[in-house]
Amino acid sequence: MRNPRSLGRWLSWWLAVQTFIGLGLVCIIVYGATSLNFSAKQTEELRHKQEVIRHLVREIATQEDVPSLRHKLDDFFVGHTDLRLRLTGSADTLIYTTTTAPETRADLRRVEFEIPSPWRPETVLHAELTLDGSSDARLLKQLAWTLFASALAGAVVVSAGGAWLVRRALLPVRDLARQAAALSPENVGQPLDGSAQAQELQPLVVQFNALLVRLDNAYRQLEGFNADVAHELRTPLATLIGETELALSRERGIPELRDVLGSNLEDLHRLAGLINDMLFLSKADRGERARRSPVDSLAGLAAEVVEFHEAALQEADVSVRVRGDGGGAFDAALLRRALSNLLANATRFAERGSVIDIDIEPDAFGGIRLSVSNDGPVIPAEHLPRLFDRFYRVDRAREHGDTHHGLGLAIVAAIARMHGGTPFVRSTGGTTTVGFSISVACARP
Repeated sequence: MRNPRSLGRWLSWWLAVQTFIGLGLVCIIVYGATSLNFSAKQTEELRHKQEVIRHLVREIATQEDVPSLRHKLDDFFVGHTDLRLRLTGSADTLIYTTTTAPETRADLRRVEFEIPSPWRPETVLHAELTLDGSSDARLLKQLAWTLFASALAGAVVVSAGGAWLVRRALLPVRDLARQAAALSPENVGQPLDGSAQAQELQPLVVQFNALLVRLDNAYRQLEGFNADVAHELRTPLATLIGETELALSRERGIPELRDVLGSNLEDLHRLAGLINDMLFLSKADRGERARRSPVDSLAGLAAEVVEFHEAALQEADVSVRVRGDGGGAFDAALLRRALSNLLANATRFAERGSVIDIDIEPDAFGGIRLSVSNDGPVIPAEHLPRLFDRFYRVDRAREHGDTHHGLGLAIVAAIARMHGGTPFVRSTGGTTTVGFSISVACARP
């Protein structure tokens, strides 16, 4: 497993690299500009000295004035140790040269030019002027090392400053880590204090607090689920134990024992149904998907469910109306189970003599919505968000607790998720509608 990298070291390193590159470019520009300036200065100096030499040569009139020219040139080159001049006449006769002969070096700049001879107009004098740029070269070299050291020192300073700034900027993050470390199952819903965090971290704090809220809700639901499971299992188990102990307390005949076993069998069937429902919900929570197969008519499937509930519908004095139709690839058995749970729930709470509507209609996302509506008591709005929770009952007195254990709508929600859909509920104006949407494969309107 790779060790996590340090954000501070990573930022410091790259700040140093970028600073060195940036300062290096600036230093290269400064060095180049200085070098060009020195070169231009040397060119201008050679041009100026060339003009002076021409002027001095033109001042003499005869060859007898050459010694005077030499004297003037000696005076001119006093203090100009970086300049060398060689002046020759026709047939390469030497007229003047500086006392120090020019060296052959890379930093020497030479310029050769011709001057008309003052005493013999048909001939010319050849001049070779040399400028020694070694002092400028040494200065440029010192400048280069100075700029390099400055860029390197600047990179080190920026890296150290960046590391300090990163550590200071991460102090609120460490505070968040301490707050998160202090969380426990007892206070998992306590939000983190993000008031001291930077603006860029605010979305992370908001999302983390939302996650804590979801975890707190899940933890509370789990606690409630455990309590509800214990309650649902305790009653039939207590009945089984009590009836069995009573049956074994004295001698009984076969008919009495059969009655006891029959009663126990009813409770065992209820326990088996509860366990099977819990196993089904567990599989759905683990991401099991519906096994789809072609279904030509959802209305026909709903009619089968209505026929199965015919006795309960007659007893409740309600009728059922199926509206709309659709087809596609679904898990028919799961849809029958979901519609059966919804129809049974609506039958229990529908007003006598009313009509229960089963609606099958397309939704806005290309899927199908199946819903069951009944006229009856309105469910308070505060109960609607939790209506699909396991073991959740609107009636706290647990009506119908002998036959219904509060997993019907949770199973409906699970079947909707297995089909790529979501459940929904609304209860207004004396009508309650509970249903779910499902995605359609090979849909047929």
